[in-house]
Amino acid sequence: MDIIANYGTTLVLVAALFGFLMAWGIGANDVANAMGTSVGTKSLTIRQAIIIAMIFEFAGAYLAGGEVTATIRNGIIDTNAFTDTPDLLVLGMIASLLAAGLWLILASYFGWPVSTTHSIIGAIVGFAVVSVGPEAVQWSKFGGIVGSWVVTPAISGIIAYFMFISVQKLIFNTDNPLANAKRYVPFYMFLTALVICLVTIKKGLTHVGLHLSDGEGILLSIAISVTLSIGGWFYIRGQQYNPQDDNKMHFANVEKVFGILMVITACAMAFAHGSNDVANAIGPLSAVVSTVESAGQITGNSHIAWWILPLGGIGIVIGLATMGEKVMATVGTGITHLTPSRGFAAQLATAATVVIASGTGLPISTTQTLVGAVMGVGLARGIAALNLGVLRNIVVSWVITLPAGAILAIAIFYVLQACFS
Repeated sequence: MDIIANYGTTLVLVAALFGFLMAWGIGANDVANAMGTSVGTKSLTIRQAIIIAMIFEFAGAYLAGGEVTATIRNGIIDTNAFTDTPDLLVLGMIASLLAAGLWLILASYFGWPVSTTHSIIGAIVGFAVVSVGPEAVQWSKFGGIVGSWVVTPAISGIIAYFMFISVQKLIFNTDNPLANAKRYVPFYMFLTALVICLVTIKKGLTHVGLHLSDGEGILLSIAISVTLSIGGWFYIRGQQYNPQDDNKMHFANVEKVFGILMVITACAMAFAHGSNDVANAIGPLSAVVSTVESAGQITGNSHIAWWILPLGGIGIVIGLATMGEKVMATVGTGITHLTPSRGFAAQLATAATVVIASGTGLPISTTQTLVGAVMGVGLARGIAALNLGVLRNIVVSWVITLPAGAILAIAIFYVLQACFS
């Protein structure tokens, strides 16, 4: 308690700095995963991907980031275990931010697509065990989160698999793929718009003061999605193609149409990622700020200070702009060969899965969700379409990340204790 009373402002400033560093690491690693498919299919250049991420990641973080933040702040550990020692909670959360941030920046430097969620949860569990004991960890919730790391890649993989199969059967494996693209692509546009609208209206507008019932939100989402799909139908029909072109040229023209969808799904993926993974940076920061502001009183629910969500959003986009290229290359071209139609299936499946998880408050790994979706697309073409060596390296990096976060957090926690005691 004396540490909070004597060094409160310093602790908040240090936590803000480390929270920004963590957000930087998320941008460099996880956002690069999210945008990698768009860059890998050449639907977007790296510069365009960065601009899209800057806009939609920040919007997702600021408008829809509060739900998962509450889980990271209060759901991984039992904050009641720190009632008598709030200084340990504050120092531990600061240590967790620095530990996870350092690991993510190191991984990004080498181009390893690791999980930011693994990093911060491992760090929080590590400091909690050494500071209070294993009883401080809510192992039942932790087990549910670990389970989601298996379930969500499977869900996104299944969605992507059937999405890509439907594209193949309805468009590519037909006598006139271009005509069928004009017929069916508006439906895919509707699905894409619906995913974006549902999360925006259901969660984002609540944060800006507009509250809609579930029924009103669904009806408005459908109305917007129908409008956009009709606009897409007119746009595609207005494109002029030579009917004498051979099938190869027809396929190329269809891929151009899906390239447009890739841009839309890139926006959806960026928004969904921002709404979910900003919690990894600002959840621990929010815990530090609320504990210091209340002079050591730990409550189950606390407000998120106005400046925390923008801080996380800004850190994410700067991280992508400065260090995102290597991980983009690993995900966009390393796992399997992606075309715009394949990338669309993977990215829409990932966005839908992340949006579902974000709405339920369950922190998931965007990395694992996206890799699962890309694997689903690859499996639709046969196991030989997958680069199993790259997949093996990715899985190994996932396994290492959890203990790496814990070990770094424990070491930093002891250093902070020595500095402030």
